Amino acid sequence: MFKNLFTIIMLLAATSVLAQDVGDDVIYTDNTNTSDVNSTSTSSTTVKSPPPSAISPSINSSNSDLCTVGVSGAVQTQILGISAGKTVRDMNCEKLKNAKVLYDMGMKVAAVSVMCQDERVFDAMMNAGTPCPYQGMIGPEARAAWEVNKDKQPGNKSKNKSKNKSMNPFKDLENDEKSTLFGGGAVGILLLLLLL
Repeated sequence: MFKNLFTIIMLLAATSVLAQDVGDDVIYTDNTNTSDVNSTSTSSTTVKSPPPSAISPSINSSNSDLCTVGVSGAVQTQILGISAGKTVRDMNCEKLKNAKVLYDMGMKVAAVSVMCQDERVFDAMMNAGTPCPYQGMIGPEARAAWEVNKDKQPGNKSKNKSKNKSMNPFKDLENDEKSTLFGGGAVGILLLLLLL
């Protein structure tokens, strides 16, 4: 078997040697290409105004123990850019933190009372058969007191109906809401003045 393999390899090698030894009949080709390219380009750029760049302020609320949320925004036109930012108190977060601190100090009834200021929690407690405390009373006494004083229940609409309606729409707003409306009005007036 090795002889047959050796013979096949030798035959292949001999044919490749014969294929290379053809002779001096080699064809030579000379080719010369000449190319001239002339290119002229003129370009100009005119910048008439820088790009607008109103950048809203970064309000850091990375401390997770704060019950605030940062809100910021910016508006840019070709002439004027305005940016503003502020922090907004999260009242529900404050309520939860207050209830947790009271509970941790051993004041469980006070912690439940803080949570019961929310209408949803109040309704859930009443539906569960464990009414929210009422002026130190708990259990069935508190349920009876809440039934008698329905106008003091969280979310009760009747206490708002009894008030005289004022013609001043800003009377019931908090100071934060008033300052936000004032700031928004001032920005609106400035933008209208830009149109003149």
